[in-house]
Parts: sequence; structure tokens; C-alpha cells
Amino acid sequence: MPFALLAVGVTALLLTVNAHAPRYGAALAVPSFFAGWLTIELAPHLLVAEVAGIGLTAAYGGLGAWPGWVGLGAGAVGVAGTAATIVASRRTVVTLRESGAPMEIDASETRKTSRYPISHLILPPLCLIPRPGVRVHRNIVFRQEGRLRLKLDVYRPASGGDLRPGVMQIHGGAWVIGDKREQGLPLLNHLAVHGWVGFNVNYRLSPRATWPDHLIDLKHFIAWYREHAREYGADPDFLCVTGGSAGGHLAALVALTAGEAEFQPGFEDVDTSVRGAVPFYGVYDLVEPGPWPVPMGATSLMERRVVKKSFTQDTEAFAKASPVSHLRPDAPPFFVVHGSHDTLVPVAEARRFVKRLRETSHSPVVYAEMQGGQHAFDVFPSYRTARVVEAVERFLTGLHRQYAEGVRRPSVPSEITDSVDGGPVG
Repeated sequence: MPFALLAVGVTALLLTVNAHAPRYGAALAVPSFFAGWLTIELAPHLLVAEVAGIGLTAAYGGLGAWPGWVGLGAGAVGVAGTAATIVASRRTVVTLRESGAPMEIDASETRKTSRYPISHLILPPLCLIPRPGVRVHRNIVFRQEGRLRLKLDVYRPASGGDLRPGVMQIHGGAWVIGDKREQGLPLLNHLAVHGWVGFNVNYRLSPRATWPDHLIDLKHFIAWYREHAREYGADPDFLCVTGGSAGGHLAALVALTAGEAEFQPGFEDVDTSVRGAVPFYGVYDLVEPGPWPVPMGATSLMERRVVKKSFTQDTEAFAKASPVSHLRPDAPPFFVVHGSHDTLVPVAEARRFVKRLRETSHSPVVYAEMQGGQHAFDVFPSYRTARVVEAVERFLTGLHRQYAEGVRRPSVPSEITDSVDGGPVG
């Protein structure tokens, strides 16, 4: 039993060290991500498990020899680190100020309607179940050509009423894995409670699909939305887009490539513009290395599975797949979200994208950096996820209010201040 206590204690210590100082090397990035992801976003649940594991092994003879005492000491440090993770997460504040968009909501209204349910924070699997007042329509085919059948799920308010704003959710998974059933659920449920109609959309995946098939599929959804939005109570003239990781990359491209014929072959005349974009921890530049050891486009994933071209011989193809190559003054408002401890997509990737977008776009560009947040932090309905989801709802609701009131977009770039975990993020 002393060695069991040693194992429990050392595991707790390693998990907390990785959560606070994640590994970024090529060989360690993925395991560091998975360990940190679970540790950080499920920290309250992990804390209970660690205390129970240490207490039980100690009670049943774990302190009978020196390995047990070493394990107890390591475990105590690990538990303290997990507790610190919880405290940092509880301090998460996302403040939208000076954004150039009418996003201010009455404080009493916010308290009454915008809070994320605590029950989901205690039992994360509850996010898989539609919240009260939300109706879900599953596996609706939005594109069918031969054997190709692409499907989506709709999250909408159960009550009727006027046409509601729509939002498109794009899942991540490195362009090769992922499904609409797995991601964006906390956000879509929360938005539906507040009057939005959410569309969780699938698209073709590599290596079967070759870039830009992924983006073309999403443009097909927008064409479908223009025709069928009313059937689900959504306004065909108002659609925003969000997504995480590869979905964040695609969400940014959807927002920045409206009307580009290359990405909507056969339906070039369809309006594929969106009213706002909220990319989470996305990849925005495949050509310039920046925070990467080599350009993202030069990795075997992109060369062999996604774009299927040589980076050195056809760099232009990778540039066209980069959101930074499509920056435009008339870009829609953006709310970019990234975690400071992201080991899969370094946070510097978001910072440089936001800087260049603010230099080009005439619309608001909001940036929120989640201190201590890992990649894919919003998949779980953690406390941090709750605060971000609430902020996204306020941002999008502000854009819709602007649309409903017929307010024009600002003609000059806005300076944004985002307060995250109590500190300013530039």
C-alpha cells in the first residue's frame, strides 16, 4: 500500500505541474494537452478524486513505509496545485468594452438570464442533454450529391415567435476527425436558451477530402441556410459563425471569404457573408512559422492529408488556406478566444492574427485570452467555459441588436480591452 500511495501522490503532482507549466515540444505537446485539458477543466472533480485516493491509501496502510510518506508529500503539493487551478478558473472574467458594437446589457437582465447553469458545472455530461426550453432536430441533410450526405443538428428555442438570429457551429479535429455531436454543445444550448437558433454542421474530413472541400461544404450550408432558415425559426439574413481549433480556422475563413467564387463553385451568386465570427483557438497562418518550429503548412498533416501539396513547391495553395491572406476592411466583427496554456496551437498564433485583423478591419475585433486555459477548454462545461459562453452570448446578442436597429458598423478600427482572470489582455 505505501507504493500505491506513492503512485497516487506522484500522479497528482505530475498532473498539476503539467497544468501550470505545459510541455510544448513536438513529442510532448499531445500528451501534455490531454493531461492538462482534463486536469484544468475538470479540476474540481479531480480534486475530489485526489483527496479520496490519498486518504484511502493512507488509511489502509499507506504510511507504513517511507514510499508512502513521499507519496503523501507529493500528493499534498499536487492537491494544492489543483486547488490553485480552481481558484484561477473562478477568477475568469471576460469584459467587453470599447468594442464599437452595442454589446452592453442591463446588469439586472444579465443576472436574470445570462448565467450558465451550475448543475452543468457539477455534472458535465448534462451538456449532452438539451436544456429546458431547447428543442433539437438531429441529422438534417443540408447537402446531398451522389453518395455524399452532409448533416447538421439544429438547437432552437422550443417556443415560437419572430424569426431569430442564427449561428453556425463548426467542429474541430485537425481537419481529419470530429463530429457535430461532440463540440460546441455548451455554447449552442446556452444560445438557444437566449433566443438563438444554432446549426451544428458536419463537413467532409481529410484524407478523403482535399482542401478546400472543407470550406466549400460550409459555404453550401450557408446557401442551404438562406433557403431553409425560416423552417427552423431563424432569420435567413442574419447568421454568425463559430468553431474551435480546425473549426476556428474554418470559421475565420467563412467570415473572411464571402463571395469568393473559388470557394463556392456552382453557386457563386449566393450571399455567403456572415454577421459576426467567434473563432476559438484556431490556426490562422499556415505560411509564416511565428510560434511554430516550422510553418503549419509544412507539417506532414497539412502536406499529406489536408492540402495534399508540397509546401515548398506550392506555397500559394497554403496561403489561400490561411485566414490572414483574406483580411479585408469590410470583414465582419470578430471575437477571438484562446487559452494562454494551449500546447497544440500556441497563443501567439491568436495574438498575431488579432493584431493584423485590427490593422485591416473596420469592424470591432475583440480578443479574450483565457489565463491558464488549454486547447479545447470549452468542450467541458467548466467554470471558465461558463464565463466564456456568457460573454459570447453577450457579444452576439449585441451584434443582433445592432442589426435589428439598423445601426451601421464603425468606419474605423476599434481599440479593445478584454479583462481575463482580472488582468488586461492587449
